[in-house]
Formats: sequence, C-alpha cells, structure tokens
Amino acid sequence: MRISSSYIWWLSCQAYHKKIYFISQILKTINFLIFHAVLPYQAEIEKDVELIHYGLGVVVHPNVKIGHNVKIYQNVTLATETWIGSEYKIFIGNDVIIGAGAIIIGRGNQSLTIGDGAKIGANAVVTRDVLPGQIVVGIPARPLQKMTIGT
Repeated sequence: MRISSSYIWWLSCQAYHKKIYFISQILKTINFLIFHAVLPYQAEIEKDVELIHYGLGVVVHPNVKIGHNVKIYQNVTLATETWIGSEYKIFIGNDVIIGAGAIIIGRGNQSLTIGDGAKIGANAVVTRDVLPGQIVVGIPARPLQKMTIGT
C-alpha cells in the first residue's frame, strides 16, 4: 500500500477531530515537508479525496469542507478571507474536479459553494458559487456555454 498526501491529510483531520492535536500537527508537517502542501487538520474532508500529482503545492484554508470523490490537482489554492473557525466556509461538493493551478477564493462575509459534479478548469480563479455539474474556466471563472451546431 502506498501512502499518499491525501491519506496523510485525512489522518491528520481525524486526529484533530478526536482531539489528538500533537499527531495532527506532526502529520500536517510531514505533508508540508514531503509534498510542499499546506493541508490544515481543521478542514473537513472525506477519506476518498484525491490529491493528484501528490498534491504538490496545494494550499488549503482551514475553513474548507470537501465532499466525496473530489480530485484536486497540483498547485491549487482554496483560500477564504476570514478567520479560522468562522461560520463562513468553502464547501466543495461530491465528485468535483479542480484543475491544476486553480484558485478558489471565498469572500470574508459569505460562504462559497462548488456544487456536486462541478469542474474547475486549470488556472481558473473562482470567486463565486459554481452550480452543480457546471464547468467553469478563466480569470475570473465563467461557465462554459453549450455550443449548438447547425441551423
């Protein structure tokens, strides 16, 4: 069995929520030293979150909740302009894909939600909610429009 950065992150979150703070801090440090990823133990993540390319350079704010079967590529930033423990969070739904280099920024006075099945394009900058199943790209991120052929 190969130990991944996402599994180490999940373990650190589990230790934190069970009030085993020393272990959670050690695991967070291991992830930082090996993968150069800032993965906070205060975040709420599911065991099947997958950090693609070892999660190299991923930075996550502690006020993040990530659903099942989420894939996060390298150099992604999930940031929010609020304090740790605030009621405002970034909510990532189930089956979401976040492309390499994407930045998701939650504003300080509101939560930000990425809906189930959404896809965030590489290097997109997301500052608003993304609807379930929506594909967003660009700076700032905008939904892709469905193209019709003919007529």
